[in-house]
Amino acid sequence: MPKARAKQSTGTATCGAGAALTRRRLLLGLGGSSALFGLSGCGGLSLTGGDKLPPANAVGQAVLLAPLSGPRASLGQIMLAAASLGGNSTTPGAEVAVVDAGDSDASAVAAAKTALAGGARMFLGPLFSGQSRAVAAAVDVPVVSLSNDSSIAGGNLFVFGITPQQSAKSILGFAASRGKRSVVTVVPPGAFGALSATAAQAMAASVGIKMPAPVVAASAAGLMDQIRAANGGALPDAVYLPVVGGPFEKQAAAIKPSGVQLLGSEQWASITPYRIGALQDGWFTAPDPVGFEAFATAFAEVSEADPGVLAGLAFDAVEMARILGRIAQQDRKGLLREAGFDGVVGPYRFQKDGQCSRGLAILSVTNGANNLIGSTGA
Repeated sequence: MPKARAKQSTGTATCGAGAALTRRRLLLGLGGSSALFGLSGCGGLSLTGGDKLPPANAVGQAVLLAPLSGPRASLGQIMLAAASLGGNSTTPGAEVAVVDAGDSDASAVAAAKTALAGGARMFLGPLFSGQSRAVAAAVDVPVVSLSNDSSIAGGNLFVFGITPQQSAKSILGFAASRGKRSVVTVVPPGAFGALSATAAQAMAASVGIKMPAPVVAASAAGLMDQIRAANGGALPDAVYLPVVGGPFEKQAAAIKPSGVQLLGSEQWASITPYRIGALQDGWFTAPDPVGFEAFATAFAEVSEADPGVLAGLAFDAVEMARILGRIAQQDRKGLLREAGFDGVVGPYRFQKDGQCSRGLAILSVTNGANNLIGSTGA
């Protein structure tokens, strides 16, 4: 297995990339699970529900808006590499062209308008929430943003990034299935912490979990007292730590001796959790590492960047648009097909409100490895 490359950093709620999800980080210790298969269908994504594709000359026209210039151009290059896998053309007029969205709302809107005049029927991206809102307001075709900011969804704007809601639904649902009935969420101060806590609160009741108001803490000092106080004076069955960074590791270390089950979001995939003693026996959610492996292998052949979540999302979005073009459904109805889609990041379905329901894996941090212990449907 190749040496893990440096982690990419892409921000929080405004960017759908999340943190790097590498084969070494997620696949080490998967108990002999085999990932020796090729990318199927049109590069890896397939429709479910028995659809038959018409001849290859029946194509649509979509555009991936990527930041190919400006201070975050490295992210755009990851998106471009993912879109190009399999030798697919990404030049103007291709089934899915890749166009520079620049680094501002204005540059993204200008690029989208030019592409729309050239025949684009669907936009993938932009990557950032502000640009996504601006583009959706300027065009009258579907915009599938790679942001993970669920608050921007609605109308012709669909959110494709892995959101705090998706993480919370997946890990809390699994915890409930394992008998965890009381969970306290601990987040640092800040917008992303607040968004993650709100997502957990919204999902808890639906899976039968009692969840009090979150503990917002900037350090680990007195944390266990705060957790007990939030839970009515008793320890909860589990503590959810969705936000990585800042006081995260010290807080996990403060919780570990209590024996309370630790739960994590998709962000845990970025930090090599099996190397952090306090996270041993913790459960977290992430794209299925076995299903992701074939894509990661192919991506590594064309790029020095990590084959992370951003690359997988860009690839899935491009393949979705390509297939919808070939069945003449590059429109809202096509996106909302009941059967959904199956991509390298996992199965997913779009909802009428612009949100995306996504199937994720559940991993356990055990004996110096991340072990696949479950999965959730879209």
